[in-house]
Amino acid sequence: MTEPLLKLEGVHKSFGPKHVLNGVDIDVAPGRSLVIIGGSGTGKSVMLKCALGLMKPDKGDVFFNGESLTTGKTAKKQRDMLERTGMLFQGGALFDSLPVWQNVSFRLLHGGKMKRSDAKELAIDTLKKVRLGSDIADLYPSELSGGMQKRVGLARAIATKPELIFFDEPTTGLDPITADAINDLIVEQTKTLGASSVSITHDMPSARKIGDEIAMIFEGKIIWRGPADTVDDSGNEYVDQFVHGRAHGPIQPAM
Repeated sequence: MTEPLLKLEGVHKSFGPKHVLNGVDIDVAPGRSLVIIGGSGTGKSVMLKCALGLMKPDKGDVFFNGESLTTGKTAKKQRDMLERTGMLFQGGALFDSLPVWQNVSFRLLHGGKMKRSDAKELAIDTLKKVRLGSDIADLYPSELSGGMQKRVGLARAIATKPELIFFDEPTTGLDPITADAINDLIVEQTKTLGASSVSITHDMPSARKIGDEIAMIFEGKIIWRGPADTVDDSGNEYVDQFVHGRAHGPIQPAM
């Protein structure tokens, strides 16, 4: 068996009396794409923050490449992990005050200390990979459409050739055609890099396209996991209700 690149083991997280994660067990193997689905408030974002080291679990452990991120010299290990990961944020999270090329090469300029001329060249090459021309390199995010901003965010996520990429609701706010184009780019670029990916979404067309496997989180636990092509016939009533968007079932609509 291949050692998982990322593994969450028995992760719990609470905020006061509210228990958000109740023993999450999940992992992703090298070169595989895992999509985690679930409704609002089920713990998807908190789980992602625990995996990234932005939040410390109350109980349980997070492993990257077999190393615990919650014991020992955690700051160094988390820094090493982040240097080997990329992230596409839900809202793009581009820096409005910086031109596109500086957004794409931000980590290389500020962490890797790359020369500005080299960083701009790399940024333009990376933009081409997400079907954007060099003519937008000197534009600012406010001058781009939502779909173009999302592509710039993807370019930033892959610019350092990471081993692991996180996607936080990658198609939120996009029309179906643009969303499908973003999904195609995510699949293409993660396969080209040979990277593992972890995505959280409630967009089922996106989940089916970008995932090798799909897992569902409900009430802070993973309640089902399987190959992406089996999600429509999972045999799990919670998954079935969510996937097909039914108001009636074991999951009560949020009011």
